[in-house]
Formats: sequence, structure tokens, C-alpha cells
Amino acid sequence: MEQQTYWNRVSQTKIFTTPFQSETFLQLIPKECTVLDVGCGYGRTLDELYQLGYRRLTGIDFSQGMIDRGRNLFPYLDLQVKTSVQIDYPDNSFDSVILFAVLTCITDNNEQKNLISEIHRVLKPNGILYVNDFLLNTDERNLLRYQQFEKKYGTYGIFELPEGAVLRHHSEAWIYKLLADFKSIHYQRLTFTTMNGHTSNGFCYFGKKSGQN
Repeated sequence: MEQQTYWNRVSQTKIFTTPFQSETFLQLIPKECTVLDVGCGYGRTLDELYQLGYRRLTGIDFSQGMIDRGRNLFPYLDLQVKTSVQIDYPDNSFDSVILFAVLTCITDNNEQKNLISEIHRVLKPNGILYVNDFLLNTDERNLLRYQQFEKKYGTYGIFELPEGAVLRHHSEAWIYKLLADFKSIHYQRLTFTTMNGHTSNGFCYFGKKSGQN
């Protein structure tokens, strides 16, 4: 609930800067495919896909403020408020699911696992999951805050921002464990600019759901 309150509070002002890997996405996901953006924020990734010619696009986010902003900016997008832990779509609904800088906002291991399980459920057999997120850093600023908040949260890589957000950077070992039910087809380490203007290690991942239900 605290996270939801934070994102509603900053929903009209935050500008997300993590780059969308459009070239790889275009190679793997045809434009006629159905795409679900989980944690879509104000819809900037879906708008980028729309500008590339994708039309069967859906976005969900638990922040009403973010969805309201997205509907104002991009009235042609289907943006919905996510009201429960579950994803409110049937099994095998989408050809592709995007998870774009969302894991960083979910600090609990089990909550991350549950979300990935739900994504696996709504993906069609052979569907593609695309994840962009943040990895652990080794600079002094990050090391200090990882160490400071590990005692509070019990997981190395979780930290608090003065403005109220609680975020997480991940080890690659954890990411691969989390996504073990998918077959990795593309993985790349990247460097991102965060929403507050800092530099962070990151990655993009494309994985395929098994062809079996």
C-alpha cells in the first residue's frame, strides 16, 4: 500500500528513462501479436509500440494516477488499473508480456515469484516475456545503501529513496532463478539512467514459454 501511495503521488511528474529494446522486440514479436504491459506506468512503452505499428496492446498498473496520466497522454491505448494480485485475464491470453522496470518496485521474493507465475499463466504457449530491470551496482553510493537497508529488509540490494520509494537491484543469479520456467532466447547487460538521473547496471531479457500448457 505504501508503494501504491508513492506512485500515485509522483504519477504526474516522474519521467521514466529506461530504454525500450525495440529492435530486438520487433525481431521476436510480430506486429499482429497481442501484447500485455504489466506495470505499464503512464503507458510510454506501449505508445512506443503503437508508433511502431502494434495495435493489440493492453497495459495494467496498480497506480490509478499513472493510468489516469496515460489515458490523458495516449487516449488510443487500452490502459487498466490492476486491482488484485492476480492478472485479470484468462490463461493463454497474450502472445507477449512486457515487464519493464517493475521487479525493482517489488522487493519481496515471493511477490516477485507470484507475479512471474501469473505472467506465465496468461502467456500463450511459445509466448515471449520481455523483462528490463536493474542489477546490483558496485559504486560506493549503492554499496552503502544496500548495506544500510539489508538489515531492515533481509535482502541485499533493497534500498529506500528519501522521497519514499522502496526499490531493489538484483543479482543475475536471482533473475535466472526467478525466470527458470522460461527458455532464455536473449540476454544483454546494459547501463541505464534511473528515473532520478543516476547510472545503474541493468539487463534486458527475452524468454519463451514452453509450447506445452
